[in-house]
Amino acid sequence: MGDSISGGGDHNQPHPQPDVVLITGCSQGGIGHAMARAFAARDCKVVATTRSKSSMSDLDGDSRFFLRELDVLDDRSVNKVVSDVIDKFGKIDVLVNNAGVQCIGPLAEVSLSSLQQTFDTNVYGSMRMIQATVPHMAKRRKGKVANVGSVTALSPGPWAGVYIATKAALHALTDTLRLELKPLGIDVINIVPGAVKSNIGNSASASFNKLPELKLYKPFEAVIRERANFSQQVGATPTDEFAKAAVDAILRKNTPSWFTGGKYSTASAIMYHLPLFIRDFIMRKAMKC
Repeated sequence: MGDSISGGGDHNQPHPQPDVVLITGCSQGGIGHAMARAFAARDCKVVATTRSKSSMSDLDGDSRFFLRELDVLDDRSVNKVVSDVIDKFGKIDVLVNNAGVQCIGPLAEVSLSSLQQTFDTNVYGSMRMIQATVPHMAKRRKGKVANVGSVTALSPGPWAGVYIATKAALHALTDTLRLELKPLGIDVINIVPGAVKSNIGNSASASFNKLPELKLYKPFEAVIRERANFSQQVGATPTDEFAKAAVDAILRKNTPSWFTGGKYSTASAIMYHLPLFIRDFIMRKAMKC
């Protein structure tokens, strides 16, 4: 009897508003897309964004998703989407900086324009999103920022130095943001995928194909091409599996500072603590240089 009275009282309580999650880089086949679905499965309202809405057309028509085109390189695009989300939902609870591009090639021959584009997307794009979103979170003294890094930043190897450097920079920025945003009521988490099934292998191959003809490293061309798809080889962690675990970590009441998962994540953590000469030896063997 007491239970039913208590239940009736609960019934009259207003339902809590679902968390509003803004995710960049939600193209189908990627980690962002899988995370969008995982957040929706946790009853969140998901603002899924990419440069082209057609790349996430399978989410269209589902009321759990609010689809928007967004270019993280463009101030106006970023500010417009953030403003539209605030106007529509009144808040942004979680920002996931997932948009990123690969860049494969030896550092001595990668064009500076490719290097700059990779940093513009992976580092400055994330910071552009953070600077647009944090003021709204700070007003409510509530919010979470999740930056998607990479285990490659723990043990840098050859042939993907530009990409690895952007992720190392993002890790460092995330560590600083975690301390700086805490007094504003905002939690920050570093999401660090290992080898997870995604469309990043295609992105990597495309970036390598744009390189001018190799000169110094022509004998290594086949090895470098192989590196482009290294994370997508047999045994890579399924995208949905990684996304569900990452989303569970982000939505935890006491948000952890770091979440890692996927193939090679443990090995990379161990590599990080090895003496450099041992790490170099392992990398030269693995990457055939």
